[in-house]
Amino acid sequence: MVNNSTIKAAVVGVGFIGPVHVEALKRNNVSVIGVVGLSPEEAAQRARVLGVPKGYASFEEMLADPEVEVVHLATPNYLHFEQAKAVLKAGKHVVCEKPLAMTTTESAELVALAEQTGLVNAVNFNLRFYPLVHQARHIVQNGEIGDLFILQGSYLQDWLLYPTDWSWRLDPELGGSLRAVADIGSHWLDMLTFITGLRVEAVFADFKTFHPIRKKPAKPVETFTGKILQPEDFIDQPISTEDYASILLRYENGVRGNLTVAQVCAGRKNRLFFEIYGSKSRLCLTRSGRTSCGSVTATKPTKS
Repeated sequence: MVNNSTIKAAVVGVGFIGPVHVEALKRNNVSVIGVVGLSPEEAAQRARVLGVPKGYASFEEMLADPEVEVVHLATPNYLHFEQAKAVLKAGKHVVCEKPLAMTTTESAELVALAEQTGLVNAVNFNLRFYPLVHQARHIVQNGEIGDLFILQGSYLQDWLLYPTDWSWRLDPELGGSLRAVADIGSHWLDMLTFITGLRVEAVFADFKTFHPIRKKPAKPVETFTGKILQPEDFIDQPISTEDYASILLRYENGVRGNLTVAQVCAGRKNRLFFEIYGSKSRLCLTRSGRTSCGSVTATKPTKS
């Protein structure tokens, strides 16, 4: 059994998700000894706020620290490949936010490097670890709902509802050519694979960009901050990444699925939903309110 209190970690990226990693590590009794920010000043300031001993002057300074055993990457997508590769080559374990890389060629190189080094490596699909997801996995893989027929659901948000909403994720050079699907759809797809044990064999998707022109702030803003800017603070920016996707899925063993993903659904802060239909019964994830995790319910058919 691993004694978490002996593990020493560093977190790279102190924007929206980096502090979540710091909090999660501390709750699991892992010692977070430092963070890396956009600048030495930001790293030092965030280290004080987060109660972390070190604010590294650079990514390279953190890698050179012999105390650091595992590095959590919470940086923009385009940085993941080079940073993960550098961490593994430095002999440190790595936990990377998704996506692992911007292309399959890059991700294949990282997989090979991880196998060569024998180091722990992971992509942070955290939904797998919700208790209700483990409950759903147990129900499905124990055969309680029978042979699987249909997997369906959605992942809906509204944080990019308005044309003035902006994030670096909208820029394909920083976030990749897929946006809504890669950002939140990947979580749904991984979760259903984890629950059912089935892999997707084929897909057919319809994408839509509802805001082909967005108002990009002329100065940096943080994701989800809700800061109010004035009209003169924006510039017009063409958008090529999707606001919405509807995806038909073919799984192994003839199982079928469908998924709706969108980030422009008014009133949906983080609405995750799925249903799994089998030969015996149905399994459903339900949520109420804005922050509750919800519950999973298996429902058997009623006969007339």
